[in-house]
Amino acid sequence: MRKPKALFAALAAVGMLLGGVVSHAQAQSYRAEYRLSTVLGTAFPWGQAGERWAELVKEKTQGRINIKLYPGTSLVGGDQTREFTAIRQGVIDLAVGSTINWSPQVKELNLFSLPFLLPDYRAIDALTHGEVGQDLFKVLEKNQVVPLAWGENGFRELSNSKRPVRTPADLKGMKLRVVGSPLYNETFSALGANPTQMSWADAQPALASGAVDGQENPLSVFVAAKLPTVGQKHLTLWHYVADPLIFVVNKDVWASWSAADREAVRQAALQAGRENVDKARKGLTAADSSLVKQIEASGVTVTVPTAAEREQFVAATRPVYAKWSKTIGEPLVKKAEAAIAAGQKK
Repeated sequence: MRKPKALFAALAAVGMLLGGVVSHAQAQSYRAEYRLSTVLGTAFPWGQAGERWAELVKEKTQGRINIKLYPGTSLVGGDQTREFTAIRQGVIDLAVGSTINWSPQVKELNLFSLPFLLPDYRAIDALTHGEVGQDLFKVLEKNQVVPLAWGENGFRELSNSKRPVRTPADLKGMKLRVVGSPLYNETFSALGANPTQMSWADAQPALASGAVDGQENPLSVFVAAKLPTVGQKHLTLWHYVADPLIFVVNKDVWASWSAADREAVRQAALQAGRENVDKARKGLTAADSSLVKQIEASGVTVTVPTAAEREQFVAATRPVYAKWSKTIGEPLVKKAEAAIAAGQKK
C-alpha cells in the first residue's frame, strides 16, 4: 500500500495532467477571431467604444480572445435594425448596439425613445445605473444575449437645412431622416414633419442631395460626420430622446469561454463603457460646452428652445408617449419616471 504522501503526490500529478488537458481542450475550442458589430466607425465615440473593448479584452485575456471590429453594421449589409436578430442567430458574436436599433425586437428598449422623457444626463444615469437598467438587462438575457455594460451615443438633437426650429410649427412639412423605428415616425408626424426612415449609410447622400431636409443625431455624430458640409446649418438642442448603447455577447459564445475569461470580458466592457460615456458627453455639459461652441464657429445657427417652447413639443407628442408606454409596459415606464424624478432631487 502506498504511503499517504506518495498517494497525494500521485493524485496531484493526475489532477495537474487532467487540468492541463481540460485547459488545452478549452483553448482549442476558442475561435481565432470573434466578430464585433457597431453601426458607426472609429471616427465616432461609438466605434471607438467597440475598438477599445476589443483592445481591453485581448489585454485582459492575454490574447486568448481576439476580436475584430465590423463597423457600419457590415455583417448585416448595413441594415441597423437586423443587428440584434443576427446576434441571436450567431452571425454576430459581440456588439456595442443602440437601444433604438434593437427596439423593434425588444419592445422595452423603446423606453429611451419616449419623446421628452429624459431631460438631462442625470436622468439617463438614473435609468442605466439603477433598477430600470437591471430590468432591461434581464429582458435581454431572455433574448439569448448576454448584456454586460452601458455606453452612450448621446442625446439626439435636430438639424436641418431650412430654418431655425423653436416650436412644432417650424417643423411643418419638413422632410427628416429618422432611424428605422415606428416610434420615430409617429413622433415626427405628431410634430407636423415628414419623417423618412433610412440607414445612416443612406442618410448622408440624401442630406447632400436635398432629398431630405434634416436629421436627428447626437452632436458627436453631427461633428464627426461633418454635417454642416451637407447643408445642415440649423441645429436645435432639445434633448428629445437619448440613445444609450449596450455591450453584449451572443449567449453561445459567452458559454464557450472559461469563467475567468467571461469575467475579463465583462470588466473590459464596463471599462470601455465608462470611457465611452465620458467621450460622448465631452464638450456638452454646463461645465464644458466647447463642442457646442465649435459647432457655432463652423457657421451653424444653434437654437435652444425656452422652457415654454419645449413644452409645446412635449404637448404635441404626448399622445405618442401614452400609446408607446402601453407597448413598452406601463409598470416599467412608471418605474423609469419615478427614478428620473428621484434623480432630479439629488
